Amino acid sequence: MKFLPLIWSGIWRKPGRTILIVLQVSVAFALFGVLQGMKTGVEEAIARTRADLLLVFPNVFGEPPLPVAYRERLLTTPGVKAVTYADGILGTYQKPDQPVFVLGIEASNDLWLTLVPEIFKVEQRDIEALRKARTGVLISEEIARQYGWKIGDRIPLTTATLQRNGSGNWVFDVVGTFLAHEPGAGGYIVCNYKYLDESRVANKGTVRNFYVVAKDPGRAQVTAEAIDRTFANSPSETNTNSLRENAQQGVQRIGDLNFLIRSIVSAVFAALLFSTATMLMQSIRERTAELALLKTLGFSGRAIVLLIFAETALVCVTGALIGLALATMAFPYTAKWIPGLRMPSIVIATGVIASALVALVSAALPARRAARLRVVDALAGR
Repeated sequence: MKFLPLIWSGIWRKPGRTILIVLQVSVAFALFGVLQGMKTGVEEAIARTRADLLLVFPNVFGEPPLPVAYRERLLTTPGVKAVTYADGILGTYQKPDQPVFVLGIEASNDLWLTLVPEIFKVEQRDIEALRKARTGVLISEEIARQYGWKIGDRIPLTTATLQRNGSGNWVFDVVGTFLAHEPGAGGYIVCNYKYLDESRVANKGTVRNFYVVAKDPGRAQVTAEAIDRTFANSPSETNTNSLRENAQQGVQRIGDLNFLIRSIVSAVFAALLFSTATMLMQSIRERTAELALLKTLGFSGRAIVLLIFAETALVCVTGALIGLALATMAFPYTAKWIPGLRMPSIVIATGVIASALVALVSAALPARRAARLRVVDALAGR
């Protein structure tokens, strides 16, 4: 306890310098928290993504959509547990700069209740309302707020997809809601695929993609290969990947995320160590007489070293906690683009440990100088 007043006094001997060190550490660990937290958070989000959910698309991007009749052949493919599908059209609400995508799903299939709840979540009552209303749609809270829509409203949309009467104007009735978590979620509504397909002229009897649930998540890749073999050399060949694999490929397209983050964090920490050590050396030079007096009063070299380490650690850990808190506060915003993303507790723990190591390394040379200080030389001003 006798050290506490000395530690506190040493920290606030130069308030401006202490505040500057705290700010430097806070900025460094805020950056560390955001980058490392996003990396770890993305890895955890990918790990939580369903490995047994397979997405079946046309083999080549831009090719015609897949026949909905593929559904029956998919159900008989070895390893397949369940199948559903989706398609859609793009329209505008009142102005050309108000795009709304209409996603048509197989509303009669309860699989949508549990298919991808981290991206698209719908309640039983809403999916049943969609089944009963031929022109019904479900809306998200975000798009409802954006356009002022509510259940019971009629939504007129202008599209390039012509109906059988030759009109590109579609009218939908809002019958329920859904919860969306993916990027751009506010820009789409959900309708009944049956109405969409019956009403349009082009691409009748086709879908944009199928959603296939594999019986065994561990053999999902084998099932995906079996699906593609089933439709090989057909007029509409398929390309099948798991939802988790798609997420991993999306991250890989960004580049070597680990190398990028390590490079940035290493550069920031190197600069932090240099600046902190420099300011501590200046502090020790200014406190030479004080440290000599402590030695005169009986403080050993080891006690002086512990005193300096304690001061530095308290400042660095405080700054790190502030920075990590700021990074944690930023994560609710990043979660809008990466569903389920949150600050992992392991990153906070690692940050606190790293701040203690920064304090240890930064204070090593100044503490060694202080420990080897000779009282006679210090009092003589040498």
